[in-house]
Amino acid sequence: MRRQRRQIPSEVATLRGRVAALTRSRPPNDPELLAARAELKAASAREYIRRLVDEAPPLTDEHRRRLVAMLHAGPTAPDTGGR
Repeated sequence: MRRQRRQIPSEVATLRGRVAALTRSRPPNDPELLAARAELKAASAREYIRRLVDEAPPLTDEHRRRLVAMLHAGPTAPDTGGR
């Protein structure tokens, strides 16, 4: 069975192009390149979350609360499984 290809959203495609262009002419630690990479990551995360929410069953209030808490806490927050 062949996997269906997803179309890349225009925002992500535009940001990919920007990162690619900056990568050719800038050093890896260039602030503009680093900012473009961060924005691409954020846009890719937004798209992934949108697809996930679209494909998943409806979230309960508890699911939403845990997801919001995780996003507010940042990347170092451990998943306590609701405990």
